[in-house]
Parts: sequence; C-alpha cells; structure tokens
Amino acid sequence: MSPTATDLPAHSASGYVTFLGAGPGDPGLLTLRAVEALAGADVLIAEPEVLDVVRTHARDSVSMPALTVVDDASTAAGIPAIRDAANLVMEAARGGKRVVRAVSGDPGLDGDAGREMLACASAGIRFEVVPGIAAAVGVPAYAGVPLRDAQGADVRFVDARTASERCWSEVGASDGTAVVATTLDTVAAAAGELVAAGRKPDTPMTVTVAGTTTRQRTWTATLGTIAGTLKQAKVLPSPDGHQPVIAVVGERSAAAQRDQLAWFESKPLFGWKVLVPRTKEQAASLSDQLRSYGAVPHEVPTIAVEPPRTPQQMERAVKGLVTGRYEWIAFTSVNAVKAVREKFEEYGLDARAFAGIKVAAVGEATAASLVDFGVKPDLVPSGEQSAAGLLEDWPPYDPVFDPIDRVFLPRADIATETLVAGLIELGWEVDDVTAYRTVRASPPPAETREAIKGGGFDAVLFTSSSTVRNLVGIAGKPHNVTVIACIGPATAKTAEEHGLRVDVLAPEPSVHRLAEALAAFGTARRSAALEAGDQVTRPSERRPGARRRRTT
Repeated sequence: MSPTATDLPAHSASGYVTFLGAGPGDPGLLTLRAVEALAGADVLIAEPEVLDVVRTHARDSVSMPALTVVDDASTAAGIPAIRDAANLVMEAARGGKRVVRAVSGDPGLDGDAGREMLACASAGIRFEVVPGIAAAVGVPAYAGVPLRDAQGADVRFVDARTASERCWSEVGASDGTAVVATTLDTVAAAAGELVAAGRKPDTPMTVTVAGTTTRQRTWTATLGTIAGTLKQAKVLPSPDGHQPVIAVVGERSAAAQRDQLAWFESKPLFGWKVLVPRTKEQAASLSDQLRSYGAVPHEVPTIAVEPPRTPQQMERAVKGLVTGRYEWIAFTSVNAVKAVREKFEEYGLDARAFAGIKVAAVGEATAASLVDFGVKPDLVPSGEQSAAGLLEDWPPYDPVFDPIDRVFLPRADIATETLVAGLIELGWEVDDVTAYRTVRASPPPAETREAIKGGGFDAVLFTSSSTVRNLVGIAGKPHNVTVIACIGPATAKTAEEHGLRVDVLAPEPSVHRLAEALAAFGTARRSAALEAGDQVTRPSERRPGARRRRTT
C-alpha cells in the first residue's frame, strides 16, 4: 500500500498535504483513498463548490478555513475577497498539520493546484496527489455520451476560456470528438468557433449543465442550432448564464444514441424533491434509497423521541431480563431497540444479557438494528411486517415447552394495543412498558413550510399516521400537485381524512417498499409522458391549469 497521510505521526515536523480531486459534483464519485484522506485531515481547505461534497467525510474537529472572505472592504466593493490557498496550505503544514486541499474535478487539471504543489515542493513540505474524476470525463458519462467507441476516435479536450486560435483551428479541422469546457452563455460562441474552423454546422452537440448532480440537464442539438435550442428551452438569456457546462461535439453525441444511453437523467425519480417526514435517525436509510432513484430527499423531523416521564418501569423490566423474568422480548420499532440499548449501556450491559431469551422484531429495519446491537432475532414476520404480521407467526404459550410465560414489550407511549391483546389471547403474560415517548417536533424553517404548502416538493412519504398528523400540524398541508405516498392503509386513511389524495400505496408496510412504489410511480409517469410525446417534467413543474383536484 502506498504511504498515506494517515501513516504519519499525528503531528510531524512539517505536516503533510493531500491534493485531492473531489470529482465533478456527485459525492459518490469520491475515491476510497479520498475518503480515507478526509477522515484523517486536521485541516480541510476546499473550493466552495466542492465543500459540501467533502466535508461530510471529515472529522467534526477538522478546521475548515474559508477561501472566500467577506470583510468590510470586499463588502464595499461588492466582490468577496479570495484568500491565497497556497499560503493557507503551507501555513497549516508548517504547523505539523495533516492538510487536505480539495479541488473540483482532478488536481492534475487544476492550474492553481499545480502552483500550490510547486510551492510545497520548494518549501520541503511532503505531499501526495489523490486523483479525481475530471468533469470533462465524468459529465459526458452521466449524460449518456461515450467519448469513444469500438472503432476508436481522437478525443480532444478544450477549455474555451483559454483556447487559442490555433487550438480552435486544430479541433475544427479534426473529425474526432471534442469535449469543450465553457459556460452556458458562451457555448454558442464556442460552437461558432468550431464551425468557423471547419466543422460542419450539422455536427451533433450535447450541452450539459450541473453534470453528475440531480440538477443535471442536457440539451441535444447541433453546432448550428444550439443557440436556438437554448433560447427555445428558455434557458437563455438568464442571470445563471455563467454556469459551467461540458459540451461534447461529434457523432457520439447524436440524439438517437443519447436517448438510449442517458441512464442518469432517466432514473425514475430524477431531480424529484422528496419530503421525508420522519425522525432524523430513521430517515437516513430511506434517504439513501431515494438518492439511488435520482431523488433529492429533504428530511423534516415531525416526531421527536424522548425518554419516558417515569423511568422506573423500564428499569425494572431491564433488570428482569438479566434475572430471567422473561421468555420473550418483542421489539416493534428501531426506537424501541435504541431505548433498550441505551438502558443496557447505562447499566454496563451488552448483547450477552439476551442469552436464553427469545427475541422478536416487527420487521427488517428493526431486525437490522438488533443485529447492529449484536443480537440475532429469533422471530421476524414472514408476511406483513406489522403487529398483526408478528402475531400470525407468534407461537401460543405452551407450559410444557415454555418455562416462563412472560413477554417484555418495550414500546412507544402512543402504540396501539393490537400486539398486547393478541399475545394475551395466545396465553402469554405481557409486561407492556413505555420505553420512549413520541412528541411532535418543532416546526421546520419558514422556507420549508412555504415549499410544502406552495408545491415546492414533488412527493412526500408518510410512514405512519402520526407523521401525517404531525406534518400537517407543524408545517401545513402539502400542495395538491405533490405526490402523496403512504406506507399502508391506516396511514392512507389518515391522509385522506386530512384532505390529501393518496397517489402511492406501498404493497407491504415497509419504508423500503414504499420508496420502491414511489419509484415505480415515477417510472410509469415518465413512460406516459414519453409515449404521449410530452416533455418529462416533475410534479412540482406542473402548470396551474393542469393541477388535479383533491378528493376529500
């Protein structure tokens, strides 16, 4: 394995610098080595456009000096002051720090990074380079535009900002693929340079903005029609014309081929802003799944979890686990697992305290949290993942085979009595213990509330009746263009009682199946638009005249 910053002492005499490529925008394109370097950094100096991509992998204690500084002088001038990154890097390294200098794309294609490397070398400061995916390569791949095929082709990369007349002439005289880095409002001028240099006006061209992110948008045209295409799409003129774009010129960017290869923008929920109204801990895995479908999840806690008002009942039950009071313990939520685990840690216990006790979990998510705790559940419903599904598989009490007839049921203060009643009917005694309380969370920021009520979200996922009631209570009712997806019939009924039209119902009461159902809805919606010859739009882009009426 190559030497890395993490191989060094915590504070070597001269420090160590990692010049790191953060890629073109998608956080998933960071390399394993990049994540490793970020985790070991004392100081993170990142370009503003990649800061959000890299800082999630850094330690909470990492120092992050800003490259852009707003002071009295810059405010008066209307231009933020740009700090000298080379001085920041070297100052931190001389202090014995492990420094990560993050740039967009690849450091080898960043002129400023090259200058900073030379400065480190001259000062005797050790450094390494962690390559990243260059925008000129990554963006076309996400746009569905391969730069080469089996026949091979000459590929030329052009930075329109610095390209000389000779450069344009050479690329214009070639019949290979040209990848041009430019901006939205100068892409037509770049196309004109290529035509003037000899390229035919009907040469295919794609233009991609915000490549590799869920804001990505690609237009297919020709060198001669790109200006009109952007104008017709109402992209230009625009105050956002300074946005960087990657344009690909050549036969491989032809519309017919891109329609088949545009894998990223054709994801079922591409660009959808999806509201996830759950507790923060529960939202993470669901948000990850939504991102895999191309969505932009927005987590809004609607339920806060708090300890029970009187902890004595929970304390007695946990002690009963250790003394052999119970035959079974049944977990009906991830929060119940968390509550018991925290009580165990308070008493210095671990998963070994479950020895000799049968453990049941209401569903796969709860079972996964138990496994993370070190406990493999003995019973998970084979059918519906709910209290009713758990009861269907729960064995009746048998005095011959069951030495103890008691079940410990840690749960929320507002849980239903379905499981308790069903276990009693099966002959079991139940210690029904409040392990945690669920209370309504604080209202989200005003901007989020306005987006919910004004149609700024494309979909909202309701995972329980309480999330419906609490979201409406703290933020208002979602707009009628927003797709409403519910985890089960009971949740759907509550949504309808609040005047919401339910568009998506999960086939099983599972958050992952709910996300799958929403993705299937998005796929069907996209296919219908394409078959009708319409532009594919998100629900939030629906024109006012096309809005559907709610049923009450």
